[in-house]
Amino acid sequence: MNAGLRPLRVAAHVEFVSLIVMLVNLATVHLAPVSSLMGPVHGCAYLFVVVVTWRAEGASATARVTALLPGVGGLLALRRLEREGSRRAVG
Repeated sequence: MNAGLRPLRVAAHVEFVSLIVMLVNLATVHLAPVSSLMGPVHGCAYLFVVVVTWRAEGASATARVTALLPGVGGLLALRRLEREGSRRAVG
């Protein structure tokens, strides 16, 4: 695993899990404290994913645009960055 991508990996997973928690909360009991906690967590993780992806050295335009997708964009961008990194290491 590329150590430079570790913060992006954590933020992408936080972004995804927080979205799932918010949607489950909305579909079931809709507790206001859960919404008020998970909303900012999701928003901060989303912004962190976008900024880290856009600042990543050698990130393609596709990876950067993919990071803009809310919820799963961080995981998809991370996957693309890992593929691009492995291609550079091999080629």
